[in-house]
Amino acid sequence: MSTIKGLAAVGIALFIGIQLIRPTITHPPVTTEIQAPAPVKQILRNSCYACHSNETQLSWFDQVAPAYWLVAHDVKTARAHLNFSELGALPPATQRAELYEAVNMIRLGAMPLPSYQHAHPQAIVTPEQLATLEHYLQPFAPPAPDPKATTEADEQFHQWTTSTSSTTSVQPELNGLPFFPDYKNWKPISSTDRGDNHTLREILGNDIAVKAIAEKKIQPWPDGAIFAKVAWTAVPDEQGILRAGKFLQVEFMVKDKAKYASTAGWGFGRWRGIDLKPYGKGPKFASECVGCHNPMRDNDFVYTIPVERISQ
Repeated sequence: MSTIKGLAAVGIALFIGIQLIRPTITHPPVTTEIQAPAPVKQILRNSCYACHSNETQLSWFDQVAPAYWLVAHDVKTARAHLNFSELGALPPATQRAELYEAVNMIRLGAMPLPSYQHAHPQAIVTPEQLATLEHYLQPFAPPAPDPKATTEADEQFHQWTTSTSSTTSVQPELNGLPFFPDYKNWKPISSTDRGDNHTLREILGNDIAVKAIAEKKIQPWPDGAIFAKVAWTAVPDEQGILRAGKFLQVEFMVKDKAKYASTAGWGFGRWRGIDLKPYGKGPKFASECVGCHNPMRDNDFVYTIPVERISQ
C-alpha cells in the first residue's frame, strides 16, 4: 500500500511540476483584420481564430500541460501560415487568395485539424457554413472582354513562349532549388483553373514523371520526377472563351525523398513575374508549401491527377 501511495505522490508531483513549463502564447493587438462580410468573419472566428489569429482563447483543458504544449505549438505554426488578425494588410485580391486556400483545406477535411475537432466539436465547419464561405469566393464569372488587355496579354504570352536565353540565368530559390529553364519543353500532364482569381494553370512533367505516369508508378512518385505548374491570367475573348494571358508564375516540385526529407520528400520552388523572381522571405518558405499539400499526404503530397496519355 505504501508503494502505491509513493508512486501516486510522485505522479502528482510530476503533474504539478510540468505545469510550470509553459511556452508563451502571445496576444499581439489586432491591427489589420481580414476584410470580409460579417457572416464570413463569424464562421472564421468560430472555427479558425483560436489558432489563426491574435485573439487566441483557450478552453480550460487546453491550459493543462502537456495538452498546453501542443496547443502552443499549433498556435505558433498556424499564425505563421495564416493570421486573420493581420491579413487585412494585404491587397484585397491577396486576402481572397489566402482565404481560398483556407477554404480548400476545410473542404478537404484538413482544417480545423481533426485532433482539434475531437476536443472542440464547436469548431467543426458545417456544410451550410462551408457553402457560405464558398459563395463569398464564388465570383467565377469571367471578367468582361477587354480588347486592349487581350492584345497586351497576347504579346506577353508570345514573349513567354518564345523567350529562352533570359531564363538561363534565373536565380535559384531561397532554399537552393535550381530553376529548370527547359520546362517549356516538358509534356503537359494536367491543367486546372482558379475561378476565384481568374487564372489558368498548366502542369508539365519531365521525362521521369511522364514515364512514371505511363507505367502507373506514381504511388509514390520516383526520385527525379519534376512538375512545373505554370499560371497565367485567364483572358476571355469576344466569344467569352478563356485563354492564357499574362504570365504570373511557375512553380516546381522535385521528388527526392532523401534530399528533401524535411519537406515531405519534395523540393518546392516558385518564381513570380516575367522577371522570374524567387518567392519567399527565407529558405524555410517551403513549410508553407508542405502545409498546403498536407491534405494530399495519402497521394504522395500531389494534388495533380495526371491525364491518361494515348499512345501513338
